[in-house]
Amino acid sequence: MSFSLDISNFTKKCSDNSDQLARKVVLEVGKSVIEKTPVGDASYWQSPAPKGYVGGHARGNWSHSEGALDTKEFDVVDPSGNTSNARILSSVPGKAGGKVHFIQNSVPYIQRLEDGYSRQAPNGMVGLTVIEFQSIFNKATGELK
Repeated sequence: MSFSLDISNFTKKCSDNSDQLARKVVLEVGKSVIEKTPVGDASYWQSPAPKGYVGGHARGNWSHSEGALDTKEFDVVDPSGNTSNARILSSVPGKAGGKVHFIQNSVPYIQRLEDGYSRQAPNGMVGLTVIEFQSIFNKATGELK
């Protein structure tokens, strides 16, 4: 093998690894905020829930975009978070390295939830995930081939 071929193979491996690492990190950050997002439980409320109320709208509105924020609010109730996880999984490209990724939620009350409005998430979701970021990154790095 020639030196230039060795360098070329090394460069490709680094590029592939950065794509894999970025994808893993974005997916894990998304999963973390989704799991931390409270699901409305009317049994805690001081007044009765509206007729037909089902919690999970905030959890169902996490999404991913690349390069710019996406302010779309989804008309979905997703107490499990599966819909949001699938939405993020399908939107993060295989070539994710070197790009700016956003995990966002556009429900009008998401900042209140982040600020501790819910008993279920008194410390928010995003702030806690930011604190956990280094361990998320380290785990993703350890999983690279």
